Amino acid sequence: MLQKALADYLKALAVGGRHSAKTIESYHRDLSPWVVFLKERYTELPSTTPNDPLLLRLYLRQRSENGISNRSLARFLSSLSGFQRYLSRKSQLKPYIFKLPHMKFSAGIATFVPQSEAAHLFSHANARSDKANYFYWRDFIMIALLYATGIRREELANIKLGDLDLKAGLITVTGKGNKVRLVPIGERTLDDLRKYLMLRDEFLAVKGKTSPSPSALLLNKFAWPLTVRSIDRLVKKYGRGEGLNLTPHMLRHSFATHLLENGADLKLIKEILGHSSLSTTQKYTHVTVEAMKKAYKTAHPRSGAKQ
Repeated sequence: MLQKALADYLKALAVGGRHSAKTIESYHRDLSPWVVFLKERYTELPSTTPNDPLLLRLYLRQRSENGISNRSLARFLSSLSGFQRYLSRKSQLKPYIFKLPHMKFSAGIATFVPQSEAAHLFSHANARSDKANYFYWRDFIMIALLYATGIRREELANIKLGDLDLKAGLITVTGKGNKVRLVPIGERTLDDLRKYLMLRDEFLAVKGKTSPSPSALLLNKFAWPLTVRSIDRLVKKYGRGEGLNLTPHMLRHSFATHLLENGADLKLIKEILGHSSLSTTQKYTHVTVEAMKKAYKTAHPRSGAKQ
């Protein structure tokens, strides 16, 4: 009964396109183990009182002992909250509704690339020998766009040629919840993008293929669109060539942090990143505060650090 309810709930979320396929997959991943756990527990312990809060506590403890982080458990509780609202509409499913605790977790400090090292990323000073071909420039433009626009890796994977407005210096990006926003591109990145597009056309000509419309911006060796997993792998590979441990999300963090360090308004950063809440963007202020504290401790005579 509960498994069917979960399947119906996920189908309901998909209706109208308000939730992306990835978000629904995340809810399924969070909630499925809980549904299995309850089914087993109610079978093993038929005398168990419905809604017994000890069941949820036991589940959370088991997940924690299996190495699941507090952040992931907090996300599970958030997913469960929505699921339980759905269950509350059906009287026969109310035994599966529990009082939810508040899970605390440490968000930590976002990892980012210092501005000096970010500048080095675009100097083409690495040891790669393929700097004239399509694949080098494809990987380079991935790094450039992730850092210069702050877009997510999923958003990058979904960019089509028709989303580019090179004259205006803008990209149309479809983000979480299918929300569409315009993201600016700097002049230097525009120049790099134009060069990449020329090499992309040459690559397709060699393949004997013409670009469909709309077509993916980033292509693999078979001229198919790059997947999110491939973008992850290629960004990490490119970073290793630069002596950096790069990820797409780190470049997004770097974009926001460097804007903030150079005086950009937090609300503007929020709009470019596609955050629904300003509180999500405010985590980048913690990064700059940590940088200020480090500089103070290093340089000020009254900081208490050894000189």
